[in-house]
Amino acid sequence: MPAATIGRMFSYRHAFHAGNHADVLKHTVLIATLQHLLHKDAALTVLDTHAGAGLYRLDGDYAATSAESADGILRLMPPATPPALAAALQDYMDMVRTFNQGQATRVYPGSPFITQRLLREQDRLKLFELHPTDARALAGNVAQLDAGRQIAVLAEDGFEGIKKFLPPPARRALVLCDPSYEIKSDYGRVLDLVQDGLKRFATGVYAIWYPIIPRPEAHDLPRRLKTLVNKAGKPWLHATLTVKSSKSAPAADGQRRPGLPASGMFLVNPPYTLEAALREALPQMAGLLAQDRHAGWSLDSGGA
Repeated sequence: MPAATIGRMFSYRHAFHAGNHADVLKHTVLIATLQHLLHKDAALTVLDTHAGAGLYRLDGDYAATSAESADGILRLMPPATPPALAAALQDYMDMVRTFNQGQATRVYPGSPFITQRLLREQDRLKLFELHPTDARALAGNVAQLDAGRQIAVLAEDGFEGIKKFLPPPARRALVLCDPSYEIKSDYGRVLDLVQDGLKRFATGVYAIWYPIIPRPEAHDLPRRLKTLVNKAGKPWLHATLTVKSSKSAPAADGQRRPGLPASGMFLVNPPYTLEAALREALPQMAGLLAQDRHAGWSLDSGGA
């Protein structure tokens, strides 16, 4: 993608959290999942329920204010990068590099642009974004791709909007759901999405991101997802990445670092290759992104 084209894609609204440790986990999982699903020739439909603006400047006003990428993607770049990265983590880093053309990492691709870069001509991408400013930015960014009918941008509620696309024509779909959870009801809506999705399309892959914070709903979400999916008789995979204590105690350098301490990815009908890939990648993520001695990771699976 020419540098001039990338430059035109940016909106003046930039996400505070682009490229943070949660993005590292989420997008590593997304890429590994897509790579597996795209081995089959049949068309794949990807439904992204909360697409955001799609592409971000890490040196923009908002991202620079929070500087969360400094403790996320930027920690993975040279010279901090270990000599031998896990394959899934290397694929993630390579993807981010393609948007920076060998230059310093100033561009961060959100899930819409990561997904589009991997899709084939026969695949389809449906992007939902309800926030009017982000929806306009997303539509403008996507328009620069000249992707034709491959990508649809829908300024509507993704929780409800995906229903009309399930089941997809070729009976193959990945649903990525990563709301902000700023509204408490999002936790319940995620559960409803998975339950309804499995009724409409039981063999789809459902990838749910969630924050791990001191809030009952956040604590209960993975447990309730496991119960729901086990009852449906489907396999699941649950990965978490913790970078610091949730109590925001001073780090080793004496500085307090507010912000998200940990996050998780819960997948229904995960690719069979994903667990082994994450078992190799997660320890490296936790080591490279640790902000205090409480950093760590977990990975468990179950179901059919």
